[in-house]
Amino acid sequence: MTDGLNMNRQLLVSTLIDYAGRNHGATEIISTDSSGNTFRSNWSLVAERSHLLASALASVGVKQGDRVGTIAWNDYRHLEAYYGICGMGAVLHTINPRLHDSQIAYIINHAEDQVVLIDPDFIEVAERIAHLVPSVRLWVILGDEAPKSPAAVKYVSYETWINEERETLIWPELDEWAAATLCYTSGTTGNPKGVSQSHRAIVLQSWATCTGDGHNVNSGQSILLAVPMFHVNGWAIPFASAMAGAKLVLPGANLDAAALVEHIRSENVTFSAGVPTIWLSVVQYLESTGKDVPSLKQIAVGGSAAPSSLIDVLEDKYGVSVSHVWGMTEMTQGSAGRFTHRVERLERDEQRKRQSMAGREIYGVELSLIDSEGQKVERDGQTPGELLARGPWVAGSYFRHDDESTHLESDDGSWLRTGDVATINDEGYITIVDRAKDVIKSGGEWISSIDLENAAIAAPSVAEAAVIGLPHDRWGERPLLLVVLHNESELSQKEILDVMKPQVPSWWLPNDIVAIDQIPHTGTGKIDKKVLRTQFADHSWPAAT
Repeated sequence: MTDGLNMNRQLLVSTLIDYAGRNHGATEIISTDSSGNTFRSNWSLVAERSHLLASALASVGVKQGDRVGTIAWNDYRHLEAYYGICGMGAVLHTINPRLHDSQIAYIINHAEDQVVLIDPDFIEVAERIAHLVPSVRLWVILGDEAPKSPAAVKYVSYETWINEERETLIWPELDEWAAATLCYTSGTTGNPKGVSQSHRAIVLQSWATCTGDGHNVNSGQSILLAVPMFHVNGWAIPFASAMAGAKLVLPGANLDAAALVEHIRSENVTFSAGVPTIWLSVVQYLESTGKDVPSLKQIAVGGSAAPSSLIDVLEDKYGVSVSHVWGMTEMTQGSAGRFTHRVERLERDEQRKRQSMAGREIYGVELSLIDSEGQKVERDGQTPGELLARGPWVAGSYFRHDDESTHLESDDGSWLRTGDVATINDEGYITIVDRAKDVIKSGGEWISSIDLENAAIAAPSVAEAAVIGLPHDRWGERPLLLVVLHNESELSQKEILDVMKPQVPSWWLPNDIVAIDQIPHTGTGKIDKKVLRTQFADHSWPAAT
């Protein structure tokens, strides 16, 4: 065999921040803290301070391969941690602060975090769980000051700590296959599972994010990161932004519509990404105030499907192109919804059909479908099957987890079982029918809770909708529709059903509709149907159903 004659350079996270600092040093990083204060940094400063953080970590004995946790919002110090931790060869472990204390403690113990960097907003979390997490030797408060330490908690101020006089750490030459990040699944069933991404995987997915068929992240963009940085590496955008040298706007804890719109307008944001609930609230705010967002050209929506009514108003009234993406903790991004050249030439109705899907298979993640017997399902856009994935940034296994049921070994290699039920058409467009555990099985047939939710949200009175399957004596399961109504609206089942009827098969229509004050969400913004199923476990169907 003849080898290529290329130089042997490793694909490392440290190369991303070195590139950004060297070539896009003056490009701004805008950050807002919980008090509403704005801090203006840039890629040069982030690069410099990430080295200081790495040196500080080394000074307390953190070594290559050790896990360092973060419990923090989207801000400039968290961004520095992304690079300082990975750059020195330790593993960045982003922890979801919205989890229950017991889950946070479980995750820290499972990862064996040595140091935890924590936003001042979460100091009480540290004090509640410190005695439960013996591996943590130091809690670093991401601010100028640290509180007086209780006996069980050793605190230090981030600014004081990284600015102590010590030799600056030079990035080590790591193996690109070494672990760089660790993120745990949301744990809606059983304990959360850890997903570890290598340096190689992060660089490759950053490239994919920068491509035109990804998110088209480039140096001309101003990006509002509405995706939490503790969720799936911020959809890879913090890494891709460094690769491209893009301006980055980090909104901190406040993700209400007024704050986001102000960020977009003041920082001339061109691109953003987030879950549908964020964009629903933004549109409602724009409609009620008469404001607009002239700089914003594109948003990526993931986590769940955006209602067609939301896409229509964003594109037709505000000129914002909407693209669906699909992914999960185990791979970050697996699809992208940007139109191909051929689709660009189609009529608007045909474009909208594809736009409502969960994006299109992108290079780097190969997708496949199997039926309940494990046989491959055709890509006809009609036949559903369990969605499988594989690729260089798809998890091949879980961190310290031996459950073999999460992957499928076949004649052509190993595949991740995503837990989603989907269809794929001959253009590579994906339609997520449902999570496997959320598909409603009625009379031996499947009903998509997602399609029902999208149909219901089109009703003028409905602000948000969730559908769960509940036991039914005749049909096995039937759908219950739960709705949050707009202010001053009253529940009219007839009005909602009349809107839904043209959109779904008649036998899919919910057997009952209940108005509730709010729909619970997971820490990553998805509807928490486990909570709803528990809450409505004793629901009685109307007599006529």
